[in-house]
Amino acid sequence: MDSWFVLINVIILLAFIGLLIYMQKKHVSFTKRVFTGLGVGIVLGAFLQYFYGADSKVLTKTVDWYSIVGSGYIRLLMMIVVPLVMVSIIQSIINMEKSSELGKISAWIIGILVTTAMVAALIGIVTSTVFDLDASQIEAGQAEEERGLMMEERLTEVEDLSTPQKILNFIPSNIFLDMTGERPTSVISVVIFSMIVGVAVLGLRRKHSEHAEFFTKIVNAVHAVVMRMVTLILRLTPFGILALMANTVAKTSVSGIIELGKFVIASYVGLFVIFIFHLVLLALFGLNPFTYLKKVMPVLTFAFTSRSSAGTIPLTSQVQRETLGVEPGIANMAASFGATIGQNGCAGFYPAMLAVMIAPTVGIDPLAPEFIVKLVLIIGISSFGVAGVGGGATFAALIVLSSMGLPVALAGILISIEALIDMGRTAVNVNDSILAGTLTARILKKLNMKQFHDKTTLDEKMVL
Repeated sequence: MDSWFVLINVIILLAFIGLLIYMQKKHVSFTKRVFTGLGVGIVLGAFLQYFYGADSKVLTKTVDWYSIVGSGYIRLLMMIVVPLVMVSIIQSIINMEKSSELGKISAWIIGILVTTAMVAALIGIVTSTVFDLDASQIEAGQAEEERGLMMEERLTEVEDLSTPQKILNFIPSNIFLDMTGERPTSVISVVIFSMIVGVAVLGLRRKHSEHAEFFTKIVNAVHAVVMRMVTLILRLTPFGILALMANTVAKTSVSGIIELGKFVIASYVGLFVIFIFHLVLLALFGLNPFTYLKKVMPVLTFAFTSRSSAGTIPLTSQVQRETLGVEPGIANMAASFGATIGQNGCAGFYPAMLAVMIAPTVGIDPLAPEFIVKLVLIIGISSFGVAGVGGGATFAALIVLSSMGLPVALAGILISIEALIDMGRTAVNVNDSILAGTLTARILKKLNMKQFHDKTTLDEKMVL
């Protein structure tokens, strides 16, 4: 009998996918299709949980089938990340007039990412204080206690590495290993390798121009093929969002939300404040935040549902290049760096909130100036190398809490609502990547203002 219910659920998903295909054939805009997928996914997920129950076998099997569409789409995006990053950065450097521009671009992007992460940490501190969040007030069940023990075990892996060693991990020793995405810092390692290749070609151009010219033609051809692959995969976004959202809502613990409702509300209030801070920065640099918001919303919607900054790299890069007017080299670097450096939601805001919540349980005043200064500095340093996939926030929390001398096990109390909070954090992470690229291009006078103000959005780019 269970198999029949699962089959019915799959047919329902296929019917909604058919609706999205119909909308695509009728040339309904990409943004409208994305939000339709989001809305339908929420309703479908709520229906599944209400009708079957969060712990039912039918729901578990249904989620597995839905994952073919949702997780399958994420896998396709992850598949294209390394070739996209590599070929885009090599091509961008080859097309630079001066190799010295590379250092300026990298410095500004990283500087903006880390600085905004530190500001996000301050917002996290204020949010926890205003909402009077205290870890000791939350009861931990068996699942939370097991999660806490797991975090303590994982802490031993993190503590074995000093800050210089963590930075050293960025430098690739086996580029083919990093192409597999094996390490949390693999994307940064691929970026570094690609930058070295690009600089090498610039040097080769002065001595053996014919070899450099031949290599440039190959890179341009490969870049064209990769970008076409990216476009084909990104057109599947509405379907991926539909399945991802249905799975997320279906598996979300309603009782956990009710019990930890105060933390959920506080988290989203704080994340909203960070988002407003990003828009204010744009306005300070003479850019219309509403124009920006209209263009990036489909990307942020995908980031929200996928919970993967790394998986969003293709969209993050494309929206900068094709609608915001950011120079391709800056756009690709910002998208790549932003997936593992200075993530405002996961590496800045979240660890700061936890630190302020946990500090009173061990007799530490979280509002003491020395505590705040130390916390913000540690977050700035540790924001390097946070994996841009689900679980990156946990890794960041382990580093920060252990560096502050705080118990990490208490962070396990939030396991029941982790997915719900992570959706908002990821959207903020991705927005910070786009912000870093846009502001860097603006500062270095490489932002096409005509394209930025043009009303063309991703809709025209993504409709078949």
